[in-house]
Amino acid sequence: MKRILLTVEYDGTNYAGWQRQINGLAVQQVLEEALCKATREHIVVTGASRTDAGVHALGQAVHFDTSSSIPPEKYPFVLNTMLPRDVRVHAGREVPGEFHARFMTNGKRYTYRIINTRHASAIRRNTHVHVPLPLDLALMDEAAGYLLGKHDFAAFQAAGGTAKTTVRTIRSAELTSIGDEIILTVEGDAFLYNMVRIIAGTLIEIGHHRRHVHAFEEAYRTLSRLSLGITAPPHGLELTKVYYPEEAFLLPESVKWHED
Repeated sequence: MKRILLTVEYDGTNYAGWQRQINGLAVQQVLEEALCKATREHIVVTGASRTDAGVHALGQAVHFDTSSSIPPEKYPFVLNTMLPRDVRVHAGREVPGEFHARFMTNGKRYTYRIINTRHASAIRRNTHVHVPLPLDLALMDEAAGYLLGKHDFAAFQAAGGTAKTTVRTIRSAELTSIGDEIILTVEGDAFLYNMVRIIAGTLIEIGHHRRHVHAFEEAYRTLSRLSLGITAPPHGLELTKVYYPEEAFLLPESVKWHED
């Protein structure tokens, strides 16, 4: 048996999220069905992040075990002939049997996209959240700076989160404005359930002067979800990249495990 790691991109618009479920088509199901057909084996995949319905991914990391003779680097060519056009595999490699796509991560990068125009976009309707009123980018950028560092992000978790600890470290949080597009990029060691969408929703409220620029600092103090803004819509969110320590690929005896 070999353990294979795939890098997967998908448009989450037509899916009920990453994780296979009874009452909706999930990206995991589509990928597993293609793998079962390609390998003629029963394949179960494990993803680095269980993205919600409507959320996209540019760099989802997925592992599975197989005895197939397909060379690891050939999986993108094989699978992309079977997958729907909104799911694509970009890379495949063999990893140690101890490798785990979800638990061995040491960081993730998420991107949240906003279109700030009076009228909504037809072309970008599935990848950008439309905000029709002007946003104070300088204030939003100042607020984003308060995300950096190690904090207790208990207030940044939606109901249903199962993390054992809510302490996280944010390595970078950047806002970029390109024409009518505002791009939020957040990178950290790990994220809580809906954490990036809560950050995005709070920044939008700050940009509308509906919430104080120090809202994040207040949330660290109170640990209350009420200290922050709305949970922004899912379709603006993208899992951009998943990071692993180099030793994860070298049969490590012990690694640092994180919740999603």
